[in-house]
Amino acid sequence: MMISSIKPVSSSSLTAIAGVRRSIPAKLQFSPLPVTRNFQNPNLLPQKRLLSAQNLSNLSLAAAQRNDVFRVGAYEADRSRPIEIGIDAPDEQSGQKVKIGIYFATWWALNVVFNIYNKKVLNAFPYPWLTSTLSLACGSLMMLVSWVTRVADAPKTDLDFWKTLFPVAVAHTIGHVAATVSMSKVAVSFTHIIKSGEPAFSVLVSSLFLGETFPLPVYLSLLPIIGGCALAAVTELNFNMIGFMGAMISNLAFVFRNIFSKKGMKGKSVSGMNYYACLSMMSLLILTPFAIAVEGPQMWAAGWQNAVSQIGPNFVWWVVAQSVFYHLYNQVSYMSLDQISPLTFSVGNTMKRISVIVASIIIFQNPVKPVNALGAAIAILGTFIYSQAKQ
Repeated sequence: MMISSIKPVSSSSLTAIAGVRRSIPAKLQFSPLPVTRNFQNPNLLPQKRLLSAQNLSNLSLAAAQRNDVFRVGAYEADRSRPIEIGIDAPDEQSGQKVKIGIYFATWWALNVVFNIYNKKVLNAFPYPWLTSTLSLACGSLMMLVSWVTRVADAPKTDLDFWKTLFPVAVAHTIGHVAATVSMSKVAVSFTHIIKSGEPAFSVLVSSLFLGETFPLPVYLSLLPIIGGCALAAVTELNFNMIGFMGAMISNLAFVFRNIFSKKGMKGKSVSGMNYYACLSMMSLLILTPFAIAVEGPQMWAAGWQNAVSQIGPNFVWWVVAQSVFYHLYNQVSYMSLDQISPLTFSVGNTMKRISVIVASIIIFQNPVKPVNALGAAIAILGTFIYSQAKQ
């Protein structure tokens, strides 16, 4: 009786099934299950055939409705798009390390050369105000020439930029002159040992004026900095109070320079090289009248003649060298800030002081007591610990 109710599968259904089968990706196709024939009970055979025909009809309808889904899935599976992961390739990482290494090596070398020539000039020509002014004037002239000749792109600035730069320039001018006064009175190594105590001033100023708080390791790192600087100062053979106070004032001024720079330059699209160029120009305008008032042209003329008579034409080369290398080392340091993190910069600055101290002791052959060297080592180690604790 059930055999008479079987309806043959239409050709349109078979065509739909074949189309669905072709639209399904090969990996998603399944071979049909074989129909088990029960020869002992032939009455079950028509029922199996009926179920198979109905299932095929339902499958053709469902597959036809989902035909677009299968095609999208197959299309996505066939596409070969690379997965973007935020990991640099080994070549890019090694290239970045080489670039940072070149920045540090250039920065340290230029700073060492500047300090050597600056000390030579100050030994023969003890006028730190004019020496500081010449350094800023040389850098300003170099950048103006590079902008006019299109060697470097001139920055796009406005009145607000110069307003925010003014307090930075004032602090930079004070710090620059104070450091030069210090090196005119004491050894280069002693000045840089005292200047390694700058993190202590940074924490003090940030806590008192900005209300900032720091984790306990930062405060603990100040102990070896302060202790090492004190030990080096007490045991310095050629201690001079003006030289010591000049280095301390320089620390305080540069801390305020960094604070003003961070607060005022947010959102300003000026590169590190051009930023320092603008800073040098404004500092030159601020410093020039004070240099004339403190020392004056008459003292400069007499001192210049005396230095040239003692040193010879090489003295002029020393003045040019210290002025050029002062601008170059500062320019490279500001350019490096565009490429490295502040933590890496701080570590590099610590290592820079070590290179300057060692080079100056070797070249000028300054007598150093073991306890004095120990104080310098403790202070520099404390500076390194501070940079690690503050990250």
